[in-house]
Parts: sequence; structure tokens; C-alpha cells
Amino acid sequence: MADQWGERMPRSVSLLQTVAISVGITIGSGIFRVPAEVAGELHAPLVILLCWLLGAVIALCGALTVAELAGALPRSGGIFAYLLEAYGPLPAFLFGWAELSVIRASALGAIATIFAEYLGYFIRLSGAQVRYVAALTILVIGTVNYLGVQRAATLQSVTTALKYAALLALGLLAFTATGGTFAHFAAPMRTGGIAWSLLATALIPVMWTYDGWADAAFMAGEISDPQRNLPKALITGAACVALVYLLVNVGFLYALTPEQMAQSKLVATSVAARVPLLGDFGTGAIAAVVLLATFSGLNGSLMAGSRVFFAMADRGLFFRVAGYVSPRFQSPAVAIWLSTVLGIAYVLLNDFAQLADKFVLGIWPFYVLAVAAVFVLRRTRPDLVRPYRVWGYPLVPAIFLLASLFLVLNKLATDPVNTGVTLLIVLVGVPVYWIRRRVMLATPGTAGGTS
Repeated sequence: MADQWGERMPRSVSLLQTVAISVGITIGSGIFRVPAEVAGELHAPLVILLCWLLGAVIALCGALTVAELAGALPRSGGIFAYLLEAYGPLPAFLFGWAELSVIRASALGAIATIFAEYLGYFIRLSGAQVRYVAALTILVIGTVNYLGVQRAATLQSVTTALKYAALLALGLLAFTATGGTFAHFAAPMRTGGIAWSLLATALIPVMWTYDGWADAAFMAGEISDPQRNLPKALITGAACVALVYLLVNVGFLYALTPEQMAQSKLVATSVAARVPLLGDFGTGAIAAVVLLATFSGLNGSLMAGSRVFFAMADRGLFFRVAGYVSPRFQSPAVAIWLSTVLGIAYVLLNDFAQLADKFVLGIWPFYVLAVAAVFVLRRTRPDLVRPYRVWGYPLVPAIFLLASLFLVLNKLATDPVNTGVTLLIVLVGVPVYWIRRRVMLATPGTAGGTS
């Protein structure tokens, strides 16, 4: 039986579990390598910290805004549900198409590959074995999710708490690093001041590390007391991530100069090697933390992504079979296995690995549309019950929209080919939508509602 919002799965995920999903998805492998990339782009310590602070502000503005939608529309699929309500089936389908064809497969494959590569620190693995281990890891995570949301949520809570504590400890221990000094922060900026286009370019990988701030909303159909818990979880999750990211980057800049950071592909390992308390175990400790972070991120990503496919099917915009709920485990079984198979295929093909970074921007146009939906729905649905209204409206959503549009347009201007390929793949969903619509309408018993 569906509940008052039309959801068919038990609402058993608690507030703390939802926060763990949000934080666990966001903190993956990125924070262990992106600081070096940002340092290489910007050089000046204060500008580097400004970049991370801007990323935190953008993510928080997004979370504060999406929290209003999440409380008002606590439906599976999150952004998919908001786009469907605000703009109709085509934009919602395009988001689902992007998740299906690009975003989720790339995320699962990339995270699992990094997990397997770091496992190679402890167990010697060949290139082929890395792919097989990554595929097996996705299969294990898919099985855990199939066995019920509480098993997956409990796993997420434990792994997220451990990796957050480890990352927090690394940020604090960086201030004990040999050769560390606050004099590193006094390095001058390049002549000519801040190049805003360069700052926007550096923000792309920073926002990749913050990506996940909205993903807990994908689980909205299974969250208990969603109108109260979901807004709290989104805002708390984004704030927790921002806090630890800023601490870690300040610690890294204390331990290393920007030049040293830029030259270190494994910047966290370089910092850990200078911490006396970690001694000779620094490299192994960081490898273990990355394993934990990626395993947790993989579990959260599969939890969230599968709910988009379930929501599409449940609302008549995808094959109905993907909306099947296991009567034994009360999980969206087909959607979970679809996500699992997509991730495994991505890993085993591996030819698309070089495309992963191109797809980072694939979701940002939909973030823009989702945040803009707050303005749209306040005008078209003034009757909608909103337990939480975005703090700082309309300034907070406007900040997110302007920053996001600047990021996307700057990326389009500075890297038109790769960005264009990403947007083209998304737009291919338009003819797919119309073909699907014609087929479903022509087949008795398959056409479904879209609201």
C-alpha cells in the first residue's frame, strides 16, 4: 500500500542514517587528490582556501534550497521528483537518462576502481585483477542493498563515522607535521590579482569533491518523518563536509607549500609521511582510509542512484519492471541490480575510464533546474505544504544559480569539446524520450502516469 505521498517502501531510515548517507556519498576519493590539483592551478594559499570556501558556500546554498523541495515533496528520486513536479516529464526523464547513461555508471565504476587500486597497496594486483576486484566489490555492495535498506543504511552509518573521524584526525595531525609552518600561508599571489576564470576552473574539481550534497534526497521515499528529517539531514550533511574539508586543506597548507602540494599526486600521503605520530605507517594508514572512504561512497552512491531508476519506473517514465519492490526484503530489487550491472559493465569495459572527468558536469544543469524549481513551485504551487522554507530566500538560491551557471559557462568556454560531449549525451535523451513514449503508448498495459 502506498503512503500519503505515493511511496510503496517502508520509511525506516532515521535522521542519523540519512546524514550518514549524505556525508558518506560526498566524502570519497576526491579530497585525497583534488587539493593537489587546486594548488597547481591557483598557487597562492589564500586563493586556494578561497576556492574551497566558495565550494562550501555553493554546496551549502544548494543544500539549503533543495531542503525546501525535499520537505515539501518527500518522494523517491529526489531531483527527479522535483523536476517532474516543476517542469513536467521531459526534463525529469532527461535527468534519469543522464543518471542511467552517464552519471551513475561513471560514479560507481570510478569509485570501485579507486577502491581496488588502493587495495593493491596491501595485496599485489595486476591491471586486469584491479578491474575484477572493482567489479566484485560493486556486486557485493549491490547484494547488501538488495537484502534491505536497513542493512545498507547500517553499513553506511558505520563506514561513514569511521572515515569522517579518520579524515578529521588527518586534518588535525597535519598541524604536527615536520617542517610545517604558518609561514606557508604568507606566499604572495601572482601579479594581477585573482584570475576569476582560473578560479572557476579550479572550482570544477572542488565541486566534484562536494558532489553528493543532494543525493540523500534520492532516498526520500524510505526516510522516516521525511518532512522534518530530510531537510535537517541535507543541511547537516553539507555543513559537516564543508567543515572537515576546510580543516583538511588548512592542515595540508600548514604541512606543505603550495608547490609541494601541486607536485604530489597523493597529497594526503605526503602529509601523513611528515607526521611523527604516524611514522612509517603513514602511507599504509592513508591507503586504509581511502579504502574505507571509497567503500562507503560506493555503497551510498548505489543506494541513491538505484532510487532514481525506481522512481522513473514508478512514475511511468521507465520500464515498469524497474519499479518492482522485493516482497521479502522491501527493496527496489530490479533498480538495484540495474545499477549494479551498469557499474560492473563500466569497470570491465574500462575503455571509458578517461571519460569519467568529462561527465562531472553532467549533473550540474539539473542542479540548476532543481534549485530554480523553488522559484517555479512557489509561483505555481503556493498551496504546497512546506515544513521548511529556504533560509535567506531568494538570495541563497540565487547565489547557487549564479555560481552554477558561471561554472558551466566557464567550462563550456574553456573546454568546449569535452563539455559539449557531456551535454550532447544528455540531449540524446530527448529523442529517446519520444521513442519511449510512442512505444509505451502503442503497447497495451505499459503506458503509465507521469505525475
